[in-house]
Amino acid sequence: METEISLNACGLQPPEPMELVLEAISQLQPNQRLRMLIDREPRPLYRILDNNGFLHTTQERPDYLYEILIWHKT
Repeated sequence: METEISLNACGLQPPEPMELVLEAISQLQPNQRLRMLIDREPRPLYRILDNNGFLHTTQERPDYLYEILIWHKT
């Protein structure tokens, strides 16, 4: 059964959002997904995810927030 973990990083100043998401994905199990909400697009995160075995989708919402869904490649 797949589960989803939520992480709201809105309003946080760098590097706190990056630190939080890296900590969260370090504990992410293969049957889990992480849904991150942030108020700016975290472009540096994408390369880190790609290099560490994660896939992701990014959606810009009508309220100008970014919703990033992250999961293991396997």
